[in-house]
Amino acid sequence: MPFDLPPVTRNLLIANVVVFLLQLMLRDQTSLALTQHFALWPLGPDISGETPDGNVITAGFRVWQVVTYAFMHGSFTHILFNMFGLYMFGGTIERTFGARHFLIYYFVCAIVAAIAQLIVVHWFTHGFYPTLGASGALFGILLAFGMLYPQEKMMLIFLPVPMPAWLFVTGYAVVELVQGVTGTQAGIAHFAHLGGMLGGYVLIEYWRGRLPFKPKRRLMR
Repeated sequence: MPFDLPPVTRNLLIANVVVFLLQLMLRDQTSLALTQHFALWPLGPDISGETPDGNVITAGFRVWQVVTYAFMHGSFTHILFNMFGLYMFGGTIERTFGARHFLIYYFVCAIVAAIAQLIVVHWFTHGFYPTLGASGALFGILLAFGMLYPQEKMMLIFLPVPMPAWLFVTGYAVVELVQGVTGTQAGIAHFAHLGGMLGGYVLIEYWRGRLPFKPKRRLMR
């Protein structure tokens, strides 16, 4: 894997790390200083509550949160896995799409992931909790890798058995769907992950000219 990452992937990595450092400086896990305004909160009226630091805050959905939530993370493990995925696959997809289209792809996946999460929380789970992390965009990138490089070999860290990328990605999506429907691994936004994949799939098919509405020029076969 080359260390000379293309510019958009590199700058996304930097932006995520900078925001996470800012979260640490502001003790965001207990103060909710950034989470209050920039994490993704459910649709509906604002709700007031007390933070672990003892401050009373009011939080609720704001339209910019469908983007800003994707630059925030809840822990070192959270950002480590997401940035590792961006490092592993982001450069390859950026070189395939080109910088401009990759940037569009990344944010489309993040936004569709946010919309999926908002729908699931509002109409099904009915909780009031923030969602944060780049996972939706990363699942979109993983989907792109599986679609564009289906025969490349991939493997899980804890299951070192090589498998073609299309099978890896399909299996991962099925696991996410099952865990989301059954409610296992609570605290993980499974439907946001699936939303990121859905957004990526639709955009790739659009760029391929396979949807009823066509792009001005096809980006890929």
